[in-house]
Amino acid sequence: MGGEMAVGPPGGAGLLAPPRPTPAGAVSSTHVVASPRRRGSGQQRRERRGLLFVAPFLVLFVVFLVAPIGYAIYTSLYSSTLIGGTHFSWLSNYRQVLTSSDFWSGFERVVVFAAVQVPLTLGLAALFAVLFDVGLARFGRLFRAVFFVPFAVPAVVASVMWSFLLVPTFGPFTRLAGALGFKAVDFFSPNLILPTVIVIVVWEFTGYNMVIMYTALKSVPRETVEAALIDGAGFRSAVWRVKLPMIRPAIVMLVFLNTIGALQLFTEPMILATFEPQAISYGFTPTIFVYNTSIGSGEYNLGAAAAVLLGLLIFVISFGSLQIRRRHGELG
Repeated sequence: MGGEMAVGPPGGAGLLAPPRPTPAGAVSSTHVVASPRRRGSGQQRRERRGLLFVAPFLVLFVVFLVAPIGYAIYTSLYSSTLIGGTHFSWLSNYRQVLTSSDFWSGFERVVVFAAVQVPLTLGLAALFAVLFDVGLARFGRLFRAVFFVPFAVPAVVASVMWSFLLVPTFGPFTRLAGALGFKAVDFFSPNLILPTVIVIVVWEFTGYNMVIMYTALKSVPRETVEAALIDGAGFRSAVWRVKLPMIRPAIVMLVFLNTIGALQLFTEPMILATFEPQAISYGFTPTIFVYNTSIGSGEYNLGAAAAVLLGLLIFVISFGSLQIRRRHGELG
């Protein structure tokens, strides 16, 4: 049987034909390219899922933060009188707050409070964090938990507890001061009420700041400290000039957080006022000024203006903190 062998069709019993070359610029049939419409629909589905995921937070954020701030701003632009009723007064409430001696005295007091409380709290927190980090303190885990316990105690409970400890009539610290020769020590007097508040707040927040600094110190590579010791640096110098500078982002964050907290000082002096009302003035702090103006005097519009001004100050400090940290490359 001479002649050429027939080539069967693809998939037949005969020999397969060689594949045809794909022309230049053509797309092979073995590759499926997703259409732009399909890619767009998939991205939209992912965006919807992400929006549903963050929806609970957005709802709470709007209801409990954005809406109250908006209502406070709206209320601060009106004034209420017995004869004229409620009328639009533009910035008159803000002018009245900014010219109030009670508001500015409270603001000056919290500035003094922050200037003492923030460095003292962070200094003690850094000291204990270093002691726990280098292992000089035995039973470190137990003592770290003990130091953190005051932060877990509500501020109201802590203030009441310290009030009974410092009460002039039968407080143990008053008796101790008398035994040491300090006669008639009244920790709730107008001259000592601010140091008393500082002591309470330092006791409350030192442990919290210590835990954050301790966690930051544990993240410092051990090789860095060992290299400094090999180069001849002493132990104290290695801690002060190597480890602590490496946790500067955490320290800067704590400085701004504690400063903002100092501007919001309210609970501790209000609890102490129940023991010595004369020591806590009408505008002892800006937040107490807002409370007494709104709740005590019923001037809600004026209190809203004071709250807006305080919130604006806190926003400026927060924004400044973010800018400083971003400038130093801490936020990317």
